[in-house]
Amino acid sequence: MELNASLEKKTFQFKRPSGTSRGILTEKHAWFITVWEASNPDIKGVGECSIIIGLSPDFKDFETYELKLQAIISNVNHFKNNLHEIVDFPSIYFGLETALLDLKNGGKGIYFDTPFTQGKQAIPINGLVWMGDKDFMLAQVKTVLRQGFNCVKIKIGAIDFEQELAILDYIRSEYSSQEIVLRVDANGAFSASEALQKLQMLSNFDIHSIEQPIASGQWNEMRELCEKSPVPIALDEELIGIHDNAIREKLLHGIQPQYIILKPSLHGGLYGTRKWIQYAEKMKIQWWITSALESNVGLDAIAQFTSLYEPKSHQGLGTGSLYLNNTPSPLMVQGGFLRRG
Repeated sequence: MELNASLEKKTFQFKRPSGTSRGILTEKHAWFITVWEASNPDIKGVGECSIIIGLSPDFKDFETYELKLQAIISNVNHFKNNLHEIVDFPSIYFGLETALLDLKNGGKGIYFDTPFTQGKQAIPINGLVWMGDKDFMLAQVKTVLRQGFNCVKIKIGAIDFEQELAILDYIRSEYSSQEIVLRVDANGAFSASEALQKLQMLSNFDIHSIEQPIASGQWNEMRELCEKSPVPIALDEELIGIHDNAIREKLLHGIQPQYIILKPSLHGGLYGTRKWIQYAEKMKIQWWITSALESNVGLDAIAQFTSLYEPKSHQGLGTGSLYLNNTPSPLMVQGGFLRRG
């Protein structure tokens, strides 16, 4: 089966600037790989290569990244059978991997045939509160709660910690932990020396978990935090750039986190995500899957993949409404659940 491939870049504009501990996001870049059989150009598969500048391990600059993309699509007939050769480029791996899946299944945007894909089941998701000043974050909290979410993820680490505690205090004064699950994401913002004290303060608010309290690469310090923290810890950035199965297993065994968080565009595509799940479940470490701010194309592929596991816990897949110019999508969020129409 001889394939042809093409590439298209799109830039998505955030509806409002979105704050993280690494800065303010106003736009998001993505490249779309389209593949088709040379003998049947009417059926095409599409996959998204999505990067986050400053976080994606395979993105250094636009020129280098686009040259790599062009080299891969120019040799798509080689790489379709040798995806392992681009394992160090997880966003490109994910894009080509899902484009090939789409083509294999008829080019209809169906990557996996599941009850979710058929519109018969929904995936529980968390609402997301971006960093900003206290009033802005509180306004987001109220909006998310009005929308019916019973799990809220709040990004922390960019404003005064006391103000962040005040936001959590407001939520807990209105809603118990039985009514609202609270997750926080520090994106590595705490220093190793202060992290445990801050985690003890956060524990006053019945926090479900904290993502990546300290910067990645500090395995000993993270192991100690996982042992001592009154708030369960979820690894996120810690997993980025690790594609060797032996190192995956060594990391999880060495740190022993309570949770891991998986983003296919950052953590090795769908293949790498499966491997992380395999090792986590072997060690009885819980996990959930989130988007890495993909457009609706990548988000749909990730959601369909996630639905293979029939998750009962909240996933991080509620990012489809972030952009002014997102791609059309059958995905919809209703009362804290992601559905596919």
